[in-house]
Amino acid sequence: MSLDVVDLRNFYAQPLGTVARRFVGRGIRARWPDTRGLRVAGIGYATPYLGVFREEAERCLAFMPAAQGVVKWPSARPTLSTLVEELDLPLADAAVDRILLVHSLEMAQDAEALLREVWRLLAAGGRLLAVIPNRRGVWARADTTPFGHGRPYSRSQITHLLRETWFTPVGWGEALYLPPIARNWFLRSAGAWERTGATISAPFAGVHIVEATKQVYRAIPARREKRRFVPALEPVLAPSPGGAARSS
Repeated sequence: MSLDVVDLRNFYAQPLGTVARRFVGRGIRARWPDTRGLRVAGIGYATPYLGVFREEAERCLAFMPAAQGVVKWPSARPTLSTLVEELDLPLADAAVDRILLVHSLEMAQDAEALLREVWRLLAAGGRLLAVIPNRRGVWARADTTPFGHGRPYSRSQITHLLRETWFTPVGWGEALYLPPIARNWFLRSAGAWERTGATISAPFAGVHIVEATKQVYRAIPARREKRRFVPALEPVLAPSPGGAARSS
């Protein structure tokens, strides 16, 4: 079940959300250091992390699922966000070069169908970057943050899901080693938590950040609507009431 967009926006407006945005955004940027000339799309609630790409990409769009709701983004410029059905995104095949999934895959009713739709949208050589709650992390157990909602995944589950939907994982990262404690005095030590967790490769990071490439040698079956068969009825002449009596 998706979170309401108002709850997501409010989380990122709080100090804990600001810290999460900084560390997750750092991991995303490390994977995509340069998107100049590329078409970038975010699915879910990716707007806290799309700003850096908006300034350099050829085009940058934010798709927010109908179950979640939509907010205007960016707030002070012409809007680049839209409300969509996540399994029927309003773009042509191979329309974008990079797709960022945040607060999306773990919320999806059908994760495989969502990834196949992402596959359809990506151009040949396109890349997917997904931020997914780690089932072994503390953040997945705290429903006071968006990362504590939906279905968290282990690394092996993510790998299996991507391969089943015609993606090849090519890079992994983690973020949010600090516990989700929304106290200002504790958040001042967030940098130390993050550095220590990354140094020792701790398994309890809050999120996985996985990059995958599209397998271009796989083909998606064409969608076909179910045909409804209506029996054809031939007209039949019926005698008028009393016709037999008049003819006699």
